[in-house]
Amino acid sequence: MSQKKIIGIALVIIGIVLLFWGYQMSESLGSQLSKTLTGSFSDKVMWTAIGGIASVIVGTLMIKK
Repeated sequence: MSQKKIIGIALVIIGIVLLFWGYQMSESLGSQLSKTLTGSFSDKVMWTAIGGIASVIVGTLMIKK
């Protein structure tokens, strides 16, 4: 297995963990209060989810090539 594919697999795993972590943060009491008052999730939740999505996409592309 090439080093590129190993890095791709690692990125996919990290992305899944970040997505799960972002989901857990979005369900917290503080985040729910912030969403209720402002209508949107906190920046930390959004950037964690965006980072997870980007990591999964880049990792998948690295595995495919």
